[in-house]
Amino acid sequence: MIRMPLRPACLICLIASVAADDNADPAAVFAQRLMPIFQSENPSSCVQCHLSGVDLKDYILPSSRDTFLSLRQRGLINTDSPEDSKILQLISMGDSDTDAKAARIHARNRQREYDAFAHWIKACCQDADLLTADPPETVSGVGPQIPLDVIRHTRTDRVLDSFVRNVWSQRMRCFPCHTPSELNPDNPLHEKPIQRHREFVEKYGQKMNIFRKTPMETMRALVAGSGRRLPNRLPLINPEEPRNSLLLQKPTARLPAKNEAGDFEKPSSQLPVSHMGGIKMHKDDHSWKAILSWIQDYSASVSNEYQSREQLPADNWYPTEHVIRVKGLPDSWPQMQPVQIFVHRWNEDAAAWEDTPVAFTQTLVTPRRLLNGTLFRLAQPPERAALNPVTETLVPGKVQLRLYLDQDNVLADSPSRLLNDRPADATATVTARFRKGFRNADIVDGVQQSSQKAGS
Repeated sequence: MIRMPLRPACLICLIASVAADDNADPAAVFAQRLMPIFQSENPSSCVQCHLSGVDLKDYILPSSRDTFLSLRQRGLINTDSPEDSKILQLISMGDSDTDAKAARIHARNRQREYDAFAHWIKACCQDADLLTADPPETVSGVGPQIPLDVIRHTRTDRVLDSFVRNVWSQRMRCFPCHTPSELNPDNPLHEKPIQRHREFVEKYGQKMNIFRKTPMETMRALVAGSGRRLPNRLPLINPEEPRNSLLLQKPTARLPAKNEAGDFEKPSSQLPVSHMGGIKMHKDDHSWKAILSWIQDYSASVSNEYQSREQLPADNWYPTEHVIRVKGLPDSWPQMQPVQIFVHRWNEDAAAWEDTPVAFTQTLVTPRRLLNGTLFRLAQPPERAALNPVTETLVPGKVQLRLYLDQDNVLADSPSRLLNDRPADATATVTARFRKGFRNADIVDGVQQSSQKAGS
């Protein structure tokens, strides 16, 4: 950045301003520096780290006195060492953001906010009356009015972590057309996929490259691209209608129809969607559920829908490469009906099945009366920090599978819901090896239907 030299008049003003800091009137500094932030229609630099729920305006009240007393009461101002005030630390947190691009974009605005608050706090801490005054009860509500758990949930780093586990982990469903970074020119097996990808890019453009080199780049591009609405094209992420996100509609769509000459018509990116890649996943399978759950959570986060801890999703699914295959389903279970499978371990000490499942998957009843599902590990808060967000593993052992048929079509209205809040419709026992891939699936031949039969 090119910096212009200060002219003599500007230099005199700057010196006068610095000299006046020791005797600055807090109310005057507040009106000059903080009120423009309070009155601005633009979001503060808080949006760098928070999708919703937090704005620097939340920490500013209409008057300088009430703002200072309320912030002091909440421990956000250090009157002994103003430069160490917590409110300044909160503003500068964006400096350490791992998203270098976001940090760079918001750097100037963040510095302006920091300087304004630092200047005003210093002036306030030199006012003996403000240091000893009691805050009126009516100003205790300064700061975000939603619980801390909600604020943490809508942080961009938490949303990115969920994106890795629920969307990025499923990207190979879109190989090779939309995953250029997964193509290796040194791998002979990738010769044809590379050629196919090249042909699609030449025909349809760079929009083919949905998955970028990193999860962060991918999520940023998806969010930015979805903000630019185009005619006759659904957005890749559709916050208003998550199920009508192109990220879900395309891989579950069939090939476009053929014209009289026998050539495929142009694929549609509006309802009804068609896909030159054909069906890559089925509606209501484990990949569809994971991706839709993330889109719904993202949509609720950006729209300030979450107002209490109880509204937050568990968001504790970790992808694995372990596949469960169940044969011999009851004849009464309808084809293509969703089924959820939960994995419960055998507790030798208690000689009983553990109540809390360690994994689950969602799949569909096939015409051959089979279930095929890739497991997600279910993690509890104490262990989550040590888990791999891209691919987790399960320890082999004796497990019970509890099967829940979506007999009342609950998932049609609540697609991210788990059905294990009621008795299972069927069970099966297996000593699981938990190896990787469909070829190494743990196979269960037959289930024990519960006495309360599904559909009765």
